[in-house]
Amino acid sequence: GLKEAKDFVETLAEQRGIVGPRGGCLGVMLGLTIAFLIAAACVARADEATISSGKKSVEGWITHTVESEFQAKPTEIRVLLPDKLDSAKRHPVLYVLPVEAARESKYGDGLAEVKRCDLHNKHGLICVAPTFAHLPWYADHPADKSIRQETYFVKVVVPFIDRTYPTLANKESRWLLGFSKSGWGAWSLLARHPDLFGRAAAWDAPLDMQRFDLYGAAQVFGTQEHFETHRVLPALTKTPTLASTAPRLVLTGYDAFRTHHETTHRLLDEGKIPHIYRDGPMLKHVWDSGWVEEAVELLAGLSEPTK
Repeated sequence: GLKEAKDFVETLAEQRGIVGPRGGCLGVMLGLTIAFLIAAACVARADEATISSGKKSVEGWITHTVESEFQAKPTEIRVLLPDKLDSAKRHPVLYVLPVEAARESKYGDGLAEVKRCDLHNKHGLICVAPTFAHLPWYADHPADKSIRQETYFVKVVVPFIDRTYPTLANKESRWLLGFSKSGWGAWSLLARHPDLFGRAAAWDAPLDMQRFDLYGAAQVFGTQEHFETHRVLPALTKTPTLASTAPRLVLTGYDAFRTHHETTHRLLDEGKIPHIYRDGPMLKHVWDSGWVEEAVELLAGLSEPTK
């Protein structure tokens, strides 16, 4: 309704430091003009994508709808802002990476857990939860151009967030959080894009996975040969900047993948790659079993890597 539109416009105006007129016919006319200009600015194009203006949800986050050639179906970007957002201040971004396709929630909702723990306010974070049309493994399919998850995230989602919200648009301020396949994704994205992302936390993730046909990964990787180019541990050990900086990787807890974590920890130690490692506690393999708060606090506590 009109009231909801007015409230949304005022929220956007506050984010952009625009003070709208109050009351009277002139105020209404000028307010509508501001609304039109903001709405026009918010229907953004990021690379090969069309992104809608945001809609504030009852849960407290803003949802953008995305149409991109890199994804087979429309997707979403949800954004959770600090409650007291100072438009003059820039914030780090926490990317909360999903483990399921679309808005499926068998394993819970990562953004809802971040909000429940009040992490956006405790650490002054802009928290972003994208969705993907297919099961997310954070890679591009070698043949199917509508399954380009890595390209979509790097070329569409990240630039849109930096352009639309008051972010600290540098690698040190882009953090990745995930578990299971999205824990794999968090570490894979940092290893493959060390100049774009600064920190990554993985919880209970199959980081030592060596076959492409496990856990639904075949629909994204396509072949074993292509999968080999994305394996996390070889990629990490071949990223020289990770061995010459302060820790950028956080590895915590387990349920199903403790042996993967133990192998990962050993190989990182052998490669002299600094990282934060917590062997436990054992928790249920879902977003809301209690591991998210510690993982984000460890990310926030990392010092900035040396230049």
